[in-house]
Amino acid sequence: MAVEAVVPPRPAAAKEVSPGRAWWIEPALTVVCYSAFVIYATWSVFDQVNVVFAPYVSPFFSTWLGFGLIKVPIFGILIPILAVIPLGLRGSCYYYRKSYFRSFFWDPPACAIQELKRGRYYGETRFPWVLNNYHRYFLLLSLVVLLFLWADVVRAFAFHGSFFIGLGSLVMLVNVVLLSLYTFTCHSFRYLMGGRIDRFSRVPAGRIWQRIVILLNRANPRHGAWAWYSMFSVALTDVYIRLLMAGVIHEPRVIF
Repeated sequence: MAVEAVVPPRPAAAKEVSPGRAWWIEPALTVVCYSAFVIYATWSVFDQVNVVFAPYVSPFFSTWLGFGLIKVPIFGILIPILAVIPLGLRGSCYYYRKSYFRSFFWDPPACAIQELKRGRYYGETRFPWVLNNYHRYFLLLSLVVLLFLWADVVRAFAFHGSFFIGLGSLVMLVNVVLLSLYTFTCHSFRYLMGGRIDRFSRVPAGRIWQRIVILLNRANPRHGAWAWYSMFSVALTDVYIRLLMAGVIHEPRVIF
């Protein structure tokens, strides 16, 4: 009995795709949004203006290190260096890799669409793609940054020693919650929490670790959505505080 080999269908070239299939809209919008965010973030960090409107501080900046009376100011020259940490996390993120390879390099531009060109594949062995191998380290550093962002949010609810609620307090809170969801649904964070464990029954507090991993597994499919939401929230929080500094807007405040 003759067996006929099944040949998988060849991906269609971009010019062969049906005109009714607007496959290019998603990568085009991704290019516009990513480029706008990078341009704005770069301008904000190098603007030489510390974006602070008491008790608020932009997520691109942090005017202190430490807690209580032990505080060390961060000099402006260090801010661009510290900004490399969240940039490195997002640039090496698995979701962002897929997204910018499809949108900026069309490699491939969409499902079932052929790549624009074929060449020798080097993987992540050459600069700058070799930096993607350090994603787990960017994650660990970002956890430290996230800690300080949460501390900034706590300070945003206190003004002159009194409990305080302003629109900016809520804006900063929403932003850091979205950043936390993006960070904690990361694939590397999921591995950090339980991927290294072969059998939960053989480790101390194994049941707790198992529940944490199950929760992260359920949340992980939304990682891409949190990546988008947190990217917009960071920029909008910075814009909001800048508008307060410029006196363009005046927010409602409640001091208890």
